[in-house]
Amino acid sequence: MTRRLIIGTMLAWAFMAGATLDIHFIDVEGGQATLIVTPAKESLLVDAGWPGFEGRDAGRIVAAAKKAGLARIDYLMVTHYHRDHVGGVEQLAGQFPIGTYVDHGPNRETGKAPDELWASYEKAFAKGKRLIVKPGDKIPLKGVPVTVVTADGEHIAKSMPGGGAQNPLCAAESQKAADPGENARSTGILVQMGDFRFLDIGDLTWNKELELVCPVNRIGAVDVYLTTHHGMDTSGPAAIVHALRPRVAIMNNGARKGGAAPAWQIVKNSPGLEDLWQVHFAVAGGDANNVTKDQIANLEEQCQGHGLSISASQNGEFTVTNHRNGASKTYRKKK
Repeated sequence: MTRRLIIGTMLAWAFMAGATLDIHFIDVEGGQATLIVTPAKESLLVDAGWPGFEGRDAGRIVAAAKKAGLARIDYLMVTHYHRDHVGGVEQLAGQFPIGTYVDHGPNRETGKAPDELWASYEKAFAKGKRLIVKPGDKIPLKGVPVTVVTADGEHIAKSMPGGGAQNPLCAAESQKAADPGENARSTGILVQMGDFRFLDIGDLTWNKELELVCPVNRIGAVDVYLTTHHGMDTSGPAAIVHALRPRVAIMNNGARKGGAAPAWQIVKNSPGLEDLWQVHFAVAGGDANNVTKDQIANLEEQCQGHGLSISASQNGEFTVTNHRNGASKTYRKKK
């Protein structure tokens, strides 16, 4: 190895050591569009919001991607085939290059609306590469392991490093009615960089969440938890939320979607939680079931589409920023 190459490699590693993993929670009005950008500037977009609205959600995603310095999205992962998650994919693909489409396989719902959604998604991925994943698979981002923990109604068989402990919270939980639809088949991921851990399990529903963490918590503790199913009370039992012990939770709710008071209270009361941040003020929750205004990206129902973002370091320290008002808070490395 030449001296110049050695110096170049050392500088690259030094840059990577000081760079951050950035996660952008883009406001798609109660859907999901979470853009993950690695220190090496590789990208993973989780879902693409709604169709229609004159391309509103695709436009917000493109704006966020360009602001992050991206020329393309390397991976677009569809958690499941509902309008607020997969509906915006075709519009986005028409505006911005996408490398590989990631999903759990065929749409398990049938009928006019599901078939139309599938046809739109199929039209988009036909122009790129497609990767069908199952629990335990990796999405190959450089330097940032992304592990699929749920997909197509299944979950990881083996616990992740840091997981595997018996979960005493399971005894107090009861099952809800079985969900045969796409929510229960959501593709969920655990993103790790050094000591930092982020969990996004899409719209996974109650019983499937319990399967993931009962009788043992296969995930372990996380630093940041994106509330399941936008904070609806058909998801998010205490047995998973409290077992994860997130330091920070992000709720990607809409003004009148998600942010249900019972689900909000479970998150707010999670042991070790330092803060909850919301994409929208939840109208139905009132002041008693919403966080302080500085930690809400959009206060008005007819909003400007502000988002939240996280910048995380290898040592586990991270900062959350509210794009509406510039308010930010840094969560120091755990001792």
